[in-house]
Amino acid sequence: MTEEYQLRVLPEVAADERKIAQYLSQEKGLNLRQINAVRILKRSIDARQRTIFVNLKVRAYVNEIPKDDAYQHTEYPNVEGKPQAIVVGAGPGGLFAALRLIELGIRPIVVERGKNVHDRKKDIALIGREHRVDGESNYSFGEGGAGAYSDGKLYTRSKKRGNVEKILNVFCQHGANPNILTDAHPHIGTDKLPRVIENMRNQIIASGGEVHFQTKMTALIIEKDEVVGIETSVGKEFRGPVILATGHSARDVYRYLYAAGVEIEAKGLAVGVRLEHPSELIDRIQYHNREGRGKYLPAAEYSFVHQVQGRGVYSFCMCPGGFVVPAASGPEQLVVNGMSPSSRGGKWSNSGMVVEMHPEDLLDKSIKTMMQDYAKEKNSDEAQQVMKSLDTHPLGVMLFQDALEKQCWIAGNMKQTAPAQRMSDFVNRRLSADLPKSSYAPGVIASPLHFWMPQFISQRLQQGFLQFGKMSHGFLTNEALMLAVETRTSSPIRIVRDHETLQHVRIKGLYPCGEGAGYAGGIVSAGVDGERCAEALAAAIKPF
Repeated sequence: MTEEYQLRVLPEVAADERKIAQYLSQEKGLNLRQINAVRILKRSIDARQRTIFVNLKVRAYVNEIPKDDAYQHTEYPNVEGKPQAIVVGAGPGGLFAALRLIELGIRPIVVERGKNVHDRKKDIALIGREHRVDGESNYSFGEGGAGAYSDGKLYTRSKKRGNVEKILNVFCQHGANPNILTDAHPHIGTDKLPRVIENMRNQIIASGGEVHFQTKMTALIIEKDEVVGIETSVGKEFRGPVILATGHSARDVYRYLYAAGVEIEAKGLAVGVRLEHPSELIDRIQYHNREGRGKYLPAAEYSFVHQVQGRGVYSFCMCPGGFVVPAASGPEQLVVNGMSPSSRGGKWSNSGMVVEMHPEDLLDKSIKTMMQDYAKEKNSDEAQQVMKSLDTHPLGVMLFQDALEKQCWIAGNMKQTAPAQRMSDFVNRRLSADLPKSSYAPGVIASPLHFWMPQFISQRLQQGFLQFGKMSHGFLTNEALMLAVETRTSSPIRIVRDHETLQHVRIKGLYPCGEGAGYAGGIVSAGVDGERCAEALAAAIKPF
């Protein structure tokens, strides 16, 4: 017999299967000797009060041995000789699209501009050591996409878009810890995710698909208003309908699509900083305990949101026990992001602290002035055209990203040294005389972020921080360090597609996919969208 129960227990009970069984015996009247196993189905922490509880959904096996696997397996047939489709990009959207195509009997040809997930590590390390960014191999470009070295968080609110549980089970099948199926905020970890990604690639190849690295799409092949393939940087063409999953930083792709007449539109995003606290401080605040998290609790998380002058100010991509990393994808850019290993055992905890922006906000005086200066310096036809219709031009928000990242790079002494300011100093508009230690490997430099960041952003952040300090005593502190600038929260454009077929509205055979196309916001939602695009493509070309 198996029975499922909802439990609310202390952390030391939740951490030990034997203690859970004892709890079931005492509170639910089960015979302890007859409980052969207990499996945790869902787990979340309730830290709203001083006494911390863990909410569990468990399955008890009474006089029965568990027979089911910890996760559901997906069968991948051999698709050699089957009709083929092209997948551009080997991030989560592209990888899940390719695997789903295999399930549906279609042979995927995956092309990725960057290197494989292990060779990327060398180029990423050079950013910290030598302040050198490889434009084709960095935190954004390469196998696994931006998610591979960006923490591996699997939490999404996009449950209406598709089968989230399927995505998590596929990750488990390729080597992720089955704990991701139970945790309220699942997380693989930067140290574990590359191996999982490699296993996914090996599955694609084993099933008869192809994966080509350092192969950048340079053009779509369009015949009679239909995409029939792609041209690449290695001089080779690949034929078939195209799933375009290039990620949120492929600005050259956006420029190409705009020039080629593929309909795109500007999309809002969020912009701000990375905020880094000592992890022990966050543990003490969130767990209401001077001793911190103790033996049985994980590194504490937090989530803040507040409306300031009609725009949301909120925490984003919180990384407990993690570190801040340089996430630029080209020259003369400075971008920061956060990640954490599976243990979440680092000395610092960080999150993006960002301000919601809409395309019409580009007309704000502080933003427009910065962009005018940048466009004048850049002196390109594209920049001049964007400035003529700033709030409606499809590339307007992207030009804003360019301008702010360039300004941040200049403030960082034209290196990957991050301009930084203590949190309370920023709120009080004071230059930080010195800076605390940071996890950011390329180093930090004291800078008046309140002065050079557009006031549209800085003033809203200041008011947001004041509110967050009221909501959580001790959070607003000069022990916390702000590092600039966080701009890659999502894509600055959306590639317009049909709601039902997921194809581009004017060109058949092109399936804009995932975060880079403006239809996802993280690893899981990108994976879900990849599967949906694969299904739409299969429906369009079958029967073969």
